[in-house]
Amino acid sequence: MWMTWVAALIVALVIVQISTLCTTIYLHRTLAHRGLQLHPGLAFFMRLHLWIATGIVPRQWVAVHRKHHQFPDQDGDPHSPVLKGLWKIQLGNVIYYKREASNPETVAHYSHDIPNDLADRLLFNHSWVGPVLGIAALSLVFGWLIGPLTYFFAAGVYIVLNAMINAVCHMIGYKNFKDAVATNLRWVALITAGEGLHNNHHQYPGSAKFSMRRWEPDLGWAVIRLLTAMGLAQPIKVVTGEAAA
Repeated sequence: MWMTWVAALIVALVIVQISTLCTTIYLHRTLAHRGLQLHPGLAFFMRLHLWIATGIVPRQWVAVHRKHHQFPDQDGDPHSPVLKGLWKIQLGNVIYYKREASNPETVAHYSHDIPNDLADRLLFNHSWVGPVLGIAALSLVFGWLIGPLTYFFAAGVYIVLNAMINAVCHMIGYKNFKDAVATNLRWVALITAGEGLHNNHHQYPGSAKFSMRRWEPDLGWAVIRLLTAMGLAQPIKVVTGEAAA
């Protein structure tokens, strides 16, 4: 039995890693900021994975994130720890996100360029269906106890990691760019595929590359370089580390 638990833990961590990479590469660097183009097949896979693993609707995620960039740590920011407090965002980020994502005016205004295609209308707009399928699939593999626990553990870790970017990386850390909001934290960047380099990102939001110095970990960019070599991605804008010199 313990081997099943170990296998489930490994699967959960793999799901978290894939979800994190799909978030930073597809949702963030490609859709929200247009710093990258992905092969349609790869983009569809990432959209499918996020739907099953997290229930995220891409147009909603993009809208909330773009609004955050328009009002960073100001009135109007959907999830600012400067305004609401670090622990409120760290522990309740998903609530603030859901509140803004369910606002049709926010979605219409900030994601008008994201198509609502047939796949969205049939599948991806139904955010609860994906997680149900994910839970069912894991239950078939691990059983009706360990399967759901595996899913909720992976989802919980994913939620915590995303909350850290919006909470901790706006309050604690160092800045390469003093005039930009947010901070960089290398250990957060290490476990979020580069997302913890949040000060860099707010300075150059359109850059497909978040790292500005050699010692700043950006797994997302490393994967993008691999995908580019495979013909599956094409960076549009890349700001080099010279900008932080």
